[in-house]
Amino acid sequence: MPSYLSPGVYVEEVASGSRPIEGVGTSVAAFVGLAPTGPLDEPTLVTNWSQYVASFGEFTDGYYLAHSVYGFFQNGGSAAYVVRVGGSADDAAAAAGTAPAAVTGSAAKAALPAAEPKQIGTFSVTAIASGSNGSLSVEVADPEGEGPAERFKLIVKDGDKAVESFDVTAKKGGRNYVVTQVKERSKLITVTEAAPAAQLVRPDNQTVALAAPAPAPAVPDKAVENGSHPGPAQYLGDSADRTGFGGLEAVDEISMVAVPDLMAAYQRGAIDLEAVKAVQLGLIAHCELMGDRVAVIDPPPGLNARQIRVWRQETAGYDSKYAALYYPWIKTFDPASGSSRLIPPSGHVAGIWARNDSERGVHKAPANEVVRGAVDLEIQITRGEQDLLNPIGVNCIRAFPGRGIRVWGARTLSSDPAWRYLNIRRYFNYLEESILIGTQWVVFEPNDHALWARIRRNISAFLVNEWRSGALFGQRPEEAFYVKCDEETNPPESVDVGRVVCEIGIAPVKPAEFVIFRLAQFSSGSGELEE
Repeated sequence: MPSYLSPGVYVEEVASGSRPIEGVGTSVAAFVGLAPTGPLDEPTLVTNWSQYVASFGEFTDGYYLAHSVYGFFQNGGSAAYVVRVGGSADDAAAAAGTAPAAVTGSAAKAALPAAEPKQIGTFSVTAIASGSNGSLSVEVADPEGEGPAERFKLIVKDGDKAVESFDVTAKKGGRNYVVTQVKERSKLITVTEAAPAAQLVRPDNQTVALAAPAPAPAVPDKAVENGSHPGPAQYLGDSADRTGFGGLEAVDEISMVAVPDLMAAYQRGAIDLEAVKAVQLGLIAHCELMGDRVAVIDPPPGLNARQIRVWRQETAGYDSKYAALYYPWIKTFDPASGSSRLIPPSGHVAGIWARNDSERGVHKAPANEVVRGAVDLEIQITRGEQDLLNPIGVNCIRAFPGRGIRVWGARTLSSDPAWRYLNIRRYFNYLEESILIGTQWVVFEPNDHALWARIRRNISAFLVNEWRSGALFGQRPEEAFYVKCDEETNPPESVDVGRVVCEIGIAPVKPAEFVIFRLAQFSSGSGELEE
C-alpha cells in the first residue's frame, strides 16, 4: 500500500481485475522428412515457400517433404516447422537410377572426391562438382553496403556465369561464417580453414580457378538405401538431444505433425510395414505426450479400399484421439519433372486444417473442403467403399463431378465416441492451451473467494465469446458451458496444500456428418389450415 504523508492530490493506477484470455493459434504445422540441404535435426520455421527453398532446397525426385510443404502453403498454411533427418537428395537420385557422374551436395561433403584444394587467404576451397559450362572458379569481392572489415562476398562461377553467391565473414562463430554458410548452402564447393582459428583473416579480392573433382564411383543399392532413408530411430529421435520428434517437444506453437517421407522409404524397400508402424506409433505417442497437437497419418501407397481396410484394422490398428488418417494419395503437378506425380496427402491436409481454422474456426470440422493443387487421385473411392472406411476412422478424399477433389471425412482414429470427430479434439486442444496461457497470473495469488470469483469471471467471459462465434452448442450461454470454482471444488484441505481447482464444462458443436431429408407425400388440401 502507498504511504500518504503530506497533503495533496494523488493519482494512482490500479488493476481492473479483468484478465482477458486470448485464443491461441492452431495453424502451425511440423514436417519431418528428407531434404537435399539444410540443418539436420533442427526445427526450422518457414512461413512461405521461398523460405523453405532457401533453407532446404527445391523439389527432389524420390522425396515428398518439399511437395508436402508446398501443398501446405498452397492450401492455406501460413507457418511450419521443418525437421530434416538423415540422407540427401543425391542419394535419392542414385537410388532412382539417375545418379550424376560426380556426387554433389551433402553426400559429396561426407566423402569428398579427390580434387586439389586452392588457397584464398587463410582458407582452402575445393570443388566437389564439375561445371556444366566450363571449369569452376571462385571470386572474392567486396560485400554490398557497409559492414565489418572481415565481411566479403564469395562468388562461385561456372565459366563466366555466377551460379552461387554468399555474403560471408571470416569471423568464426557467427551465423555468416564462410565455412558454415558454404557447408549448409553450396552444392559445388567446400571451404575449410587452412590456418589456425586465431590467424583467420578476410582474403584479398581475387579469382581462383578450381580443379575438377574425379568422378565418384557408383554407389551400391544397399548403401544408397541405408544412406538415403533413415531408420525408425532417426525419426523418433531423442528429446534430450533435440533430434527427430524429440526436437519438436521444445516448440509449443505446433498443432499438427506429418511425416510424408516415411512412405518414400517404404516405396524403395528401405523399410518395411513394421518399421512404418513403429514410426507412426512414435509420432502418435509424441502427440499424446504433448497433448496440444494431432498427427496426420499417411497410408501406404497402392492399396485399394479393401486393402486399406485390412491395413487399418489388422496391420496398423491405431487407436488414438490425437491422430487422423487420410486416404488415398493425391496426384499433383511436379515442377521438378514437369509431369504429375502421386504424393502422400498429409501436407495438403495440414494446409486445409489451417485454412479452415482461419476462415471458419477450429471448431468447424475440416471437411467438405477443396484440395488445392490436386489434379487427380490414386484411386476413386465410391460411396459404398466409404461406407466401410468411414466407421473405422479412414477419412476419404473423393472427386465429385463439378465440385472438384474434396476431403470427405473428419474423424480421429479413436474408438471412443466422445472423441470421434477431429474438430472436437482440436477444439479442446485450443481451449486447454488458451486457458493455460491466459491464467498464468493466478499462480501465487491469495487463494480465497475473491480469486475464485476472478477466475470464474475471466473464463466465463472467454467462453461467452466462443459461444457467440458458434463454437458451443446452446441457445444461451448457460446451456453452452459452466464454470465452477467455489468452496465445493476448493475444500480447506485442498487450499491448505496450495491448490485452486476450477471445473469447466462445455458443450461443443458436432459436425452434421449425416444430413437426412425425409420426404413424404400428402394429398392436396390435406395440409391446408382450417379457419
